[in-house]
Amino acid sequence: MVKSGLNLSGRILIGLSALFLITCTKSKTERDYKTEHVFVIVVDGPRYSETWGDPTFQYIPHMKNDLAPEGAIFTNFRNNGSTFTNPGHAAILTGNYQALNNTGAEKPLYPNFLNYWLEKTKAPRNKAWVFASKDKIAVLADSYDPNWEGKYIPSLDCGVNGLGTGYRNDSITVKHIFDSTNLHHPSMVFINLREPDYVGHSGNWEGYLKELKQSDQYYFMLWNYLQTNPYYKDKTTVFITNDHGRHLDEYGGFAHHGDACEGCRHINLFAAGPDFKKNLIIDREYEQLDISATIAELFHLNMETSTGNVMWELFEEE
Repeated sequence: MVKSGLNLSGRILIGLSALFLITCTKSKTERDYKTEHVFVIVVDGPRYSETWGDPTFQYIPHMKNDLAPEGAIFTNFRNNGSTFTNPGHAAILTGNYQALNNTGAEKPLYPNFLNYWLEKTKAPRNKAWVFASKDKIAVLADSYDPNWEGKYIPSLDCGVNGLGTGYRNDSITVKHIFDSTNLHHPSMVFINLREPDYVGHSGNWEGYLKELKQSDQYYFMLWNYLQTNPYYKDKTTVFITNDHGRHLDEYGGFAHHGDACEGCRHINLFAAGPDFKKNLIIDREYEQLDISATIAELFHLNMETSTGNVMWELFEEE
């Protein structure tokens, strides 16, 4: 008979250690969070070199002076998939990279965090919204997953009047956000602002920079609304990010995007909410997929199709 090399005390110590690890793991994923609502704002297509990568921060003054102290800035946030509009937005929504058709003709293969939230809560559609200046974003609200296709679709306010109707100005999108939010008080909101990308494609450098500052103004307006509205105040988590960047000068310049150059991959992320630390700079590499995983943690969604990782570094200690 083979005798164990551990005495009774040693076996008890190992057992207690295992129990401690199990308990810590459970408490980390089953803890109670203050977040009841989430807004994800995607500013379409700025380069990192004109956002947080610019040491003067001249094109994102509100992000630098007003928002950064309230949350976390990620200095190494990335799109590691296809650096086009619909694939980039889909990666944030679903937690998966997919080389989607960029015209709005193809749904993702996987459901998104709004679908999961609607399925879990059984809330009406008007409690989850996609607002987008680009009409083609509407296709991302659904998926080809046979268990999800056509089910738990959020309310849509995209483009002029839905998929296939063309783009609209961000000023219209922002007005619609305020109007619908005041009326329905949604808890899950996903937003696309188009202008930096739209003007950038024209090759108008000054116009591109102007729209960066305008986007900074728009998301600061939304931030102030959420901080002062009693329904959202102290209960809302906000992510502000990009779908992709733009080419570095040596790869064709700011007017276009879509390859694996650092200009297209390196993007910005700001995150703030009642469960997150404040005034934090995070240099560790994270990616678009991690937003869905972090939202799933906040709402205890069993988002098994997401391949992202929870950004634990954000969270306040319990």
